[in-house]
Amino acid sequence: MFEDQAMSVVFDGSPLKAMQSSHSLTPQAALSAQELSQEIKSFISGIDTVQGRKLSVREHARCAVRLLRSVPACRGAVLEHLRGVYNEHVSAFLHNLETESDASAGVSSNLEDIIQEVHGVLSEFIRLNPRAWAPLVSAWAVDLLGQLSSKHAGRRVAPHSSSLNELLQLWMSCAATRSLMEAYSQCLSAMLAWCPDACVDALLDTSVQHSPHFDWVVAHIGSAFPGTIISRVLACGLKDFCSHGAKDQGLMVMGTDKGSRVPKIGSVVGILGHLAVHHSDSIRKELLRMFQESLSPSSPLSPTTSSTSWESSPQLRHAAVPFLLQLAAMSPNLFGALSAELVELLRPPVLLQLQALLQGLPREELDNMLGLAVHLISQSQSGGARVLRFLADTATPASVIISGPTPSPHEGVREGCDRLLQMLLLHLHKLVFNRSDGSEVNPHHSASPQPKRVIPFLEELQSHIGELCAETLRLERKRHLWLHQLLCLLSVYGGPSVATEAFCQLLTQARNPEELALAWQLHTTLSSCMVGLIAAAVARCVAQIHTHTLGPKQLRQLLLNLAAAIQSQDEERRGAAAGVQSSMAVQVGSAVSINLHDFGPLLLHGDPAVSHAAVRLLSCSPLPRTSSPAQLLLLSRASVSHFFLSLRRTGEVGSVGRDGGQAGEAVNYSVQLLSRLAAHSPLTLKAILQQLVEGALHKGNADLFGGQATDMSGAPVTAPSVSPDLGASLLDINCRFGTTVNFSGSVWSVFHAGVIGKGLKVRTARQLPDPSGVIQNIQILLSVIVQCCSSSGLNGSINGSRPPSDPDEPLPINAEAAKVVAVTLVENVCPDVANGELSWPPEEHARTTVERDIHIRRCFEAHPVLFPLLQVVAAGRPALCYCSAVLRGLLGTLLAHWEACREVLSTDSPWHLQASCLLVSCMGEGQLLPPVLANVHEAFPHITPFEVRLLLLAVWEYVRGNGPMPQKFVFNSERGLFCRDFSRDGDVARYVAPIHSVLHKNIDRLGHLCWRFQL
Repeated sequence: MFEDQAMSVVFDGSPLKAMQSSHSLTPQAALSAQELSQEIKSFISGIDTVQGRKLSVREHARCAVRLLRSVPACRGAVLEHLRGVYNEHVSAFLHNLETESDASAGVSSNLEDIIQEVHGVLSEFIRLNPRAWAPLVSAWAVDLLGQLSSKHAGRRVAPHSSSLNELLQLWMSCAATRSLMEAYSQCLSAMLAWCPDACVDALLDTSVQHSPHFDWVVAHIGSAFPGTIISRVLACGLKDFCSHGAKDQGLMVMGTDKGSRVPKIGSVVGILGHLAVHHSDSIRKELLRMFQESLSPSSPLSPTTSSTSWESSPQLRHAAVPFLLQLAAMSPNLFGALSAELVELLRPPVLLQLQALLQGLPREELDNMLGLAVHLISQSQSGGARVLRFLADTATPASVIISGPTPSPHEGVREGCDRLLQMLLLHLHKLVFNRSDGSEVNPHHSASPQPKRVIPFLEELQSHIGELCAETLRLERKRHLWLHQLLCLLSVYGGPSVATEAFCQLLTQARNPEELALAWQLHTTLSSCMVGLIAAAVARCVAQIHTHTLGPKQLRQLLLNLAAAIQSQDEERRGAAAGVQSSMAVQVGSAVSINLHDFGPLLLHGDPAVSHAAVRLLSCSPLPRTSSPAQLLLLSRASVSHFFLSLRRTGEVGSVGRDGGQAGEAVNYSVQLLSRLAAHSPLTLKAILQQLVEGALHKGNADLFGGQATDMSGAPVTAPSVSPDLGASLLDINCRFGTTVNFSGSVWSVFHAGVIGKGLKVRTARQLPDPSGVIQNIQILLSVIVQCCSSSGLNGSINGSRPPSDPDEPLPINAEAAKVVAVTLVENVCPDVANGELSWPPEEHARTTVERDIHIRRCFEAHPVLFPLLQVVAAGRPALCYCSAVLRGLLGTLLAHWEACREVLSTDSPWHLQASCLLVSCMGEGQLLPPVLANVHEAFPHITPFEVRLLLLAVWEYVRGNGPMPQKFVFNSERGLFCRDFSRDGDVARYVAPIHSVLHKNIDRLGHLCWRFQL
């Protein structure tokens, strides 16, 4: 009966003769009915009906091919039989590879001919009648490929399933599997136009059953038909996902039995994962298209749309978003392809559509989706900063002004993002604090500790610390709290390096106390698990200063914030409250103190704002207990240089306005810094005093104190335009010098008269600076020097720096400090003076030092600040003794002037009168003169120049007879000063006689001063 049915079959109305005649491989004449009957019997029994023997494998396969060609109705039985033929060929092929046999004439060679013939027959059938043959052959080919791949996966020559390229190369070199792959590709090409789902469903079903050994087939087919496979695989996966229920998708993320719930989704992930290597753009576009189509309103089907398209089903459209979430959760590659542009699509209209879609979901399913979304965000390896910004912008309350073009979101959308962000922070908190640490789990076996679990979201955010800190410091309601909490989690996760960077960024970017408080809050949170965070942050800031990473504004803000942190300790003390912030202030001060030598050069920064911030920081930071002398000297020199720069900036900008106020603050901070440095150690005190005196007399700073630049002789420097070059030749002048110049005087008289070839020196009109500014600068300089000299940095406990009993009484000036000022003053005014020149020669012997004396007098003329400095020296007795040579030279020039003066009154020579008064006053203050002689300057304005000379000559004689020796001073422990007992110096009356003579002669003008000259 089977034979009769087989003989009478005409498949799909196509004549058998037409199919046979159209065969392109081995065209044969049509078999007769008797021959077909014999072929069917032989195929069924496996015995040759003519010869009565058993058919071999090759002969049996040939019989099956003839039946397939002649009787298409036998296709089911024939294809089933051919499974064994293909399996036999694959087995022989792998066996030859395993034994490395070169003999290729065995079963494999004969069956390869049969396989080629079968492939030709099937290919021709599919070409002529695809609707009848393509579904059948495609299902048969893909199922057989899956069986062969799984059955022979354990063979020795078969690569591991993860080695996809090697596996693909192996199977494509086998004729049987290559033939099946080509047949399936032909079927898929034929079915694309009218029924692609059946072909893709077969591929998915086989992938679920035989994965991962079947992945090479999927990879090859997907590479050949990327667009079709991607779209149809997603559609089939969505249908299967919806049919198995979408409510369990949240459980599948952590579950172990994914395939039992939604069988095909694992296969979908595998297929798309393979295709993502070369077709990531197509996958991304298709995923985003599916997301957009699921949110758009339903529209009538177009004529080109398939009736089975998922877009036409409301149920499938509602399940698309959970399906995409599930795909992303199961494949990081797919999530990366999806998340790159998904955030850009989530504009307010799309968010409203998404909210409308999710509102209809049950609460349990919605919670699962949110949990899945949180899991996906925490596992995202790229785009985390963009996702975070989107969530923060969308979740920010509408009352907060959001910077940028982002409009205010809908309230429901905002609440949803708020909830999602809160869940994300809670999830990250659990992940960060529940990470496994091998050293804690098994402390006895720490040789190979278990590494901590990586959190991709936080890993990616580590490169955005600066942006995260900037957003946190915006202090927007709720927003900065979320970001600050995330910053803490990121610091704990990243360890000390990330925590240090975050703390350093907050210190650099904070612009007010409220923003700076966030840094202290971060430190409070991290202090329980990290030690030395502040010290590490300050060290990092110092490294950024060295590498010039920070701009002027950032550097200024960093210095101001550090200063504010240290000064908060003093405020806490004044407020009688000590807490965590005070402790942090101590740590900041200690860290800055360690790196003080690195902050010192910033005092001379080109930006005044930076230097101002630097001096503010250094003036309040504690000084290091131990530091190298070189570092202390560099810091002292930078501080003194900044002091003079601050004075100049104050004079340039004035004292009015913001710039003037900052300049005045800079001077005050500079004074405070110098005072603290001077009290730190004897080395710094000596260096600061020397540099202050040298800086005040330097030609670059002379104008600040009413002085002017001088040449080597002490004479004011003449402007080039005042003394033009006459073109004189020095050689010609010298040739005539001996016959034209009279040497009756000395060579110095010629030198001081002018320059050879240019005539007499021209006295230029001196440009007087602002008197009030000069007086203020001199007062500031003197206050700095007095404060430094009053400190206990240089043998203070021995030489009288004991605090006075009256709090309003100023501290006494340290004798050793005053000596430093005296020695430095002498070295700068007259460098050629020896230290031992303390005794005074007779007045007539002073002519041997005329040149030096003139130089000293010109220095005092050019630098008005010298007399106030002498007064400071005089207050630190017996330091004025070391200025003996300067005093002697100045007094000698004054005597010469008054002797040659022909004016009626001394007031006609105002500078000399003032110099004489100040000189005698200083000598009296320094106790180089007894009180009766120290008061003679009070009579100078009322007498003639000759009488002034008589009184100064009496002063000279007394000092010459009673030399200014430091040994004559005795320390008074009650007063804390060195004092001189003039009763040991002999009778003073013989020096007072000229004074009484002048008093008697001018009794009408000096009567009120007589009591000042009583012995």
